[in-house]
Amino acid sequence: MNSLNSVLIEGVLVTDPCPCDDYICHFIIVSDRFYKEVETIEKESSYFSIKAIGRLGEKCLSDLKKGRGVRVVGRLKQDGNAGQVIIVAEHVEFKPIYTEDVK
Repeated sequence: MNSLNSVLIEGVLVTDPCPCDDYICHFIIVSDRFYKEVETIEKESSYFSIKAIGRLGEKCLSDLKKGRGVRVVGRLKQDGNAGQVIIVAEHVEFKPIYTEDVK
């Protein structure tokens, strides 16, 4: 039986990408979810650690910056002895930069 391990996350970089030992590039994104709780709109934020390898990692290192929106397709992987779950990127879509988004 084949298993499926695939994830799609859309969010905003909270760190500039940086090189890392076992991968080319590492960055963290935040993805916000809004929902209605009685009469108020609530926000739930989730943070995801992303690692990219090869040419994709090189492209992320050179083109991504903190605050840039991205959509990441990848797979989940337990990283190291701590058992932290990371997303290994297989595709990264860079969202357009709008002048009002630049600070």
